[in-house]
Amino acid sequence: HGCPSLLPSFGPHRGSWRHQVRKVSRRDLAFVMASGVHGATTVSATMVLAHLAGIKVFVTGGIGGVHRGVAQTWDISTDLKELGKTPVCVVCAGVKSILDIPKTLEYLETEGVPVMTYKQDDFPSFFTASSGVKSPMRVETAQAAASVAQVQIAMGLGGALVAVPIPPEHQADAVEVERAISQCLREAETQGVTGNKITPFILQGVKEITKGKSLEANIKLVKNNALVGAQIATHVGSLSLKSKL
Repeated sequence: HGCPSLLPSFGPHRGSWRHQVRKVSRRDLAFVMASGVHGATTVSATMVLAHLAGIKVFVTGGIGGVHRGVAQTWDISTDLKELGKTPVCVVCAGVKSILDIPKTLEYLETEGVPVMTYKQDDFPSFFTASSGVKSPMRVETAQAAASVAQVQIAMGLGGALVAVPIPPEHQADAVEVERAISQCLREAETQGVTGNKITPFILQGVKEITKGKSLEANIKLVKNNALVGAQIATHVGSLSLKSKL
């Protein structure tokens, strides 16, 4: 996700310069744009760019959140702060299970972000449909989610989050993924991996340990998010048009 000026092209040379592409959060936007280097945007940076472009809804895989062991690291994703202030509705498959989901939801509450889960009570955890943590809100339709997002935006209250569970037939095995995450977290600590490098490190490790099953689940959930996100965006657009008439 992101805007064309920040992302590498999909031409034949992409593989040779992938290592030169920076991970771009809100903090990095000005530097990357002023320097003219390539960057791949996080949710927070994508929200900023979407808002500047007049886009009210965008779809991603999963958002960042509060990292496990936050008491020692203070590692909290800028995505959560961005959701509290930038008027964009983000559609995702929940929070990656490598993070501390209860603390992430607590932080989103502090930021005043309406967190809706689509058609189920439990908040999803990216690779699996249920995290075992109850979602703050439940919506049954894309129209209902769009209505909440539109009111949130119209009142100037910031962004909104819609979590769409991965379809059960596509989810990865929760126990296998959790074991892989625990192993990768230990390896990250041993190797001194910190900051914005830790999430890519763990996701790559989980992919290898699960023999690609996590990547397959990732692709499936993004496609499913896009389907629901497009419906939400259509309704938000319709509601916006009616409010102008």
